[in-house]
Amino acid sequence: MLRLLSILAIVAGLGVVALPVSQAAPAGPLTPAVIDDYLEAALDSTGLPGLSAVVTQGDRVVHAGGYGHDSGGGPVTADTPMRIASLSKSFTSTAVMILVDEGRISLDRTVSEQLPGFTAADARAAEVTVRQLLNQTSGLTDSTVDIGRLQGATSLADYVSRLDTAALATDPGTRFKYCNVNYNLAARLVEVASGQNFGTFLAQRVFGPLGMTDSAVSAENIAPAEGYNSIFGAWVSRPELPGFLEGSGSGGVITSAADLGKWLIAQNGRGPQLLSPAALATTHTPSPVDEYAMGWAPEDSDPTLLVHSGNLFTYTAFQAIDPATGYGFAVLANSAALHDDTYDIVKGLVALSRGQTPAEIGGQRQIFELVLALIALGTLGLGVLGVLRSRRWAQRCAARSWWRITLRLLPLAIPLLLFAAYPQIISAITGGRTVTWSQLTYFAAPLSIALLVAALAGASTAVLRMVRLRSVRSAG
Repeated sequence: MLRLLSILAIVAGLGVVALPVSQAAPAGPLTPAVIDDYLEAALDSTGLPGLSAVVTQGDRVVHAGGYGHDSGGGPVTADTPMRIASLSKSFTSTAVMILVDEGRISLDRTVSEQLPGFTAADARAAEVTVRQLLNQTSGLTDSTVDIGRLQGATSLADYVSRLDTAALATDPGTRFKYCNVNYNLAARLVEVASGQNFGTFLAQRVFGPLGMTDSAVSAENIAPAEGYNSIFGAWVSRPELPGFLEGSGSGGVITSAADLGKWLIAQNGRGPQLLSPAALATTHTPSPVDEYAMGWAPEDSDPTLLVHSGNLFTYTAFQAIDPATGYGFAVLANSAALHDDTYDIVKGLVALSRGQTPAEIGGQRQIFELVLALIALGTLGLGVLGVLRSRRWAQRCAARSWWRITLRLLPLAIPLLLFAAYPQIISAITGGRTVTWSQLTYFAAPLSIALLVAALAGASTAVLRMVRLRSVRSAG
């Protein structure tokens, strides 16, 4: 039975594992045709339902396009709005720096001085500066604030008021720790310093001057394409995960590839400028304690690039700028899974811009999900066999002592224990970020299902064995 299930899973999996794409480097300058060919091939090899992308150089858009489809079956275009998750942080830092340029916010004065209503249970929070918020070195972490309580906030002002029980993990300015709270505090600071709603400020001072007409921080203004999750190779349309603050500074921006092209040009110091050269340079400069700057960071394998990624459960995005060449790149996807293909696609575009051959991409998500499907099928089969053979097991173990029986049953409890601690394990793997059960039913759905099946198989086998053992002993 297990062999049959495995063969069926492999056959099914072959239908979702696409061949990786590799493309020869262009002979001359990067052209729209070369980019278009690469992105068409990338869509096929990754199996994404849809993506949009833009490449800029200097003050011009080299190419912007959309590929695949949205949840309604319509085509994804360069103008299709999508949530860009944590790419929003670079917009928030720019909003703060606009007000720094105008003398309305001071980077090195404390947040508490400039943001009435910000209090915390930890006295050290009064020492946190605005620069430390943007550099993610404030000491605030997911483990020292009540994330569940914050998710009930109805506005940025309400959000800040709910930080009164927060603590700091470290002294301010001594250690980097990525935490969305920093950028939601920064967004509220923009509201207080400007006297405007954060979304209105971005619309008037960032999106408007750059001509970003398909951009906002609220779905009430710009409706994003509905996203997908991959469940064992099948893309399933999913509604947005509730409980996240609209208009947030940490991940609220909705925009399109075409609009991001205008943003990337400005971030490379070309075209209309929102900031003074010194302020723009500040947003790109790492802090003294970590490489993270202000919504940007050097790419691990290529420090000449400044990058940021974003994942919001049914959306993924990645942006990069190369100040040396003036190139900018962004890829948006209306989907999220266990592997982020937008990063790989941007890296391929960067390689093409340098006359290099892109690395092969695609297949990682499909292979990972195939393995998880085989694990789920295998544990399901073992669970069925365990239940069916529970009487035979009980008869064989009837004369054994309870401690020996307990030792034999303990391995069956391991999957259940792993599943019970699943959010905490993922939180530890992701550096202490708070992960909820509802979040794990989205981009991590295949892993969650595999773990659940293994837990149920182990638990049901253990329970039936104990029931049968009691029955055999009673009969004897």
